[in-house]
Amino acid sequence: MGPLLAAPAVGTLLIVKNYTGDRLNFGLAREQARAEGIPVEMVVVGDDSAFTVLKKAGRRGLCGTVLIHKVAGALAEAGVGLEEITNRVSVVAKAMGTLGVSLSSCSVPGSRPTFELSADEVELGLGIHGEAGVLRIKMATADEIVAHMLNHMTDSSNVSHVPVQSGSSVVLMVNNLGGLSYLELGIIADAAVRFLEGRGVKIARALVGTFMSALEMPGVSLTLLLVDEPLLKLIDAETTAAAWPNVAKVSVTGRKRSRAAPAEPPEAPDATAAGGATSKQMVRVLERVCTTLLGLEDQLNALDRAAGDGDCGTTHSRAARAIQGWLKESPPPASPAQLLSKLSLLLLEKMGGSSGALYGLFLTAAAQPLKAKTDLAAWSAAMDAGLEAMQKYGKAAPGDRTMLDSLWAAGQELQAWKSPGANLLPVLTKAVKNAEAAAEATKNMEAGAGRASYISSARLDQPDPGAVAAAAILRAILEVLQSQGA
Repeated sequence: MGPLLAAPAVGTLLIVKNYTGDRLNFGLAREQARAEGIPVEMVVVGDDSAFTVLKKAGRRGLCGTVLIHKVAGALAEAGVGLEEITNRVSVVAKAMGTLGVSLSSCSVPGSRPTFELSADEVELGLGIHGEAGVLRIKMATADEIVAHMLNHMTDSSNVSHVPVQSGSSVVLMVNNLGGLSYLELGIIADAAVRFLEGRGVKIARALVGTFMSALEMPGVSLTLLLVDEPLLKLIDAETTAAAWPNVAKVSVTGRKRSRAAPAEPPEAPDATAAGGATSKQMVRVLERVCTTLLGLEDQLNALDRAAGDGDCGTTHSRAARAIQGWLKESPPPASPAQLLSKLSLLLLEKMGGSSGALYGLFLTAAAQPLKAKTDLAAWSAAMDAGLEAMQKYGKAAPGDRTMLDSLWAAGQELQAWKSPGANLLPVLTKAVKNAEAAAEATKNMEAGAGRASYISSARLDQPDPGAVAAAAILRAILEVLQSQGA
């Protein structure tokens, strides 16, 4: 009762999240205060969008309650009376919804976890006290999970949905339930913004941070609040609350967040590759490379766990799937220079990690000698250019236990293509064997570059995963050309 007795004469507003215990205890405080002549009103917030069928208890109060505090505070600061504030925030509370998802329960002190998940599951529609959700779904990408959440929140067949449609203006709140990093929050926020913009929804403001956590729960909640200009002014009103984010007062929607892709080189008149390889052969080569890398995912990850962060196989598989998706959308350019340039952009965008950057550099540089000619000598020059770029920016040299070792060994053999009368397959066959031998030899090398250089050489008794992957790519290329009699 102490804080209530000290309340100003104008009155006090209790903002209560819709849980039975909260309603009972705050309701009791309200009645006691009123009995002593203190004007007190109470708004119960239920913004949970998890339930498709409402029970008598109603919707739980979740992170959207924070927005109600902000609006009520701005109205009070502007001198609006208690009764009007109560009425206005009650209307606002009905125009929003929240849905949470988590990878596991939180650790309630003195208690066992309230629910357990398999490694491939996530919990959807949970509260803020560690309680289980309403649905268990399979692990998926951030884009897929966010789409699932927002579809559920805006589905008109859901009695607790937010009536968001094309043309609606919303405040989006991306709330850390306690255990996510800023990086992960950013990924979720980006996915949510792209999804909503794709539906024609205007995101007037995006608030990203920890607003209402559930201890250290590794999850996130999304809140949507329908807004008009008067309500947006209350959200934007200045406040001395230290935790309130300093949000730019501009709409997120419509702001340019991506750069246009660099223009591709013009189509070369000569549409054949070295040794008469056609565009169809290039497609078969790329398909074989992708299949090979996908099959090596577990092996490369295992090799990388000893020397890096254990994701080499995952990174190469990501590149393979990106290439497969690209091939399904449209045929690749017939010009070798244009093909390598396109692959470079694709890997830089989709592959990630140092491997993506290195392959991007290699392919960008390798494309340049192929703009004028596409004979065997030009392909050897392309290999030289790619290797030079990798060494220049990657700071690795042959013998440093990196992917460069495999490529360098192959490149040395491909010098034979510069001689008059050189044959494609005999030289390439020897180059691939040299690359495989060089990859195997890396297990006896001391790492001079990359993450492995920070690891004790005594622990590095397996081949470098990047070198193994590079040799496997060259082997896949050779096998397709051999099968086609190139």
